[in-house]
Amino acid sequence: MLIPRCVACIFSVGLATLGAGAVIGQDYPNKPIRVVTSAAGGGTDFVSRLIAQGLTTSLGKQVIVDNRGSMISAEIVVKAPPDGYTLLIGTDLVWIAPLMRNTSYDPIKDLSSISLIASAPLLLVVHPSLPAKSVKELIDLAKSKPGVLNSASSTKGTPIHLAAELFKSMAGAEIVIINYKGTAPALNALIGTEVHFMFGPAGTVIPHVKSGRLRALAVTSTQPSMLGPGLPTMAASGLSGYEVALKYAVFAPPKTPAALISRLSREVVTLLNQASIKERLFSAGGVETVASSPEQLVATIRSDMAKLGKVIRDAGIRDD
Repeated sequence: MLIPRCVACIFSVGLATLGAGAVIGQDYPNKPIRVVTSAAGGGTDFVSRLIAQGLTTSLGKQVIVDNRGSMISAEIVVKAPPDGYTLLIGTDLVWIAPLMRNTSYDPIKDLSSISLIASAPLLLVVHPSLPAKSVKELIDLAKSKPGVLNSASSTKGTPIHLAAELFKSMAGAEIVIINYKGTAPALNALIGTEVHFMFGPAGTVIPHVKSGRLRALAVTSTQPSMLGPGLPTMAASGLSGYEVALKYAVFAPPKTPAALISRLSREVVTLLNQASIKERLFSAGGVETVASSPEQLVATIRSDMAKLGKVIRDAGIRDD
């Protein structure tokens, strides 16, 4: 029986595709892999090196960390060959930055999602002199004194800044947000009573909570967090749907074959489910492990961009 030429072509392409997938599964990797990430020394660098070390062991090939700037890293990976040998590990700035500035890529179309790595919720903390011992009391106080209460924030577009803007929007209170040049000066301003409250990284503010210099009211994750033991969530405190967290994720270049994405996702998730990795991320990195499918990462990106995009537009936040 003769097969029509057009059908035979389709059949041949299908076999070739299946063959390519098999080759990818069998031969990958056969040379070192590069993980492009942010500058050396920060939290993203720590997470990247931990993941790179684990993948070096599981894949049997060296995984090298290439430290660049946060946005430069994304732009490098977007332009890299889709062969699985160049990966990106970055924070949610990868998909939030395009909402505030002109970027050369679309985080959904121009990056292949592999997995969420970890998440670090913030804590809402106030100066002890402020007569507010719950989120509701803070909102009531802010509403009773429009434009009087102020919140310390780090630079524009960071989770600390967006957490304050989202709180202001959802609470419907007139609050002044003051941007500082980083978390440390913002925290010093709060401790020094220059401002009334702020949203800060758990690892940074918890020591001051324990010493009595600050009072913690809530955690910004969707669920209670061991990074803020005993604290209610913002959502459970009256702001239903409130969630802001620093997120870490891993990506590949656009058009990376599905077989490669699947393989890399399995490797990353397996690594993240190791007790030793969870412990190091929590104790040394101050983050909680989140091992997700590629589809779950895409859903997270879409949700963040929709929710925070509205906050950014309404507040007129630009970071050009």
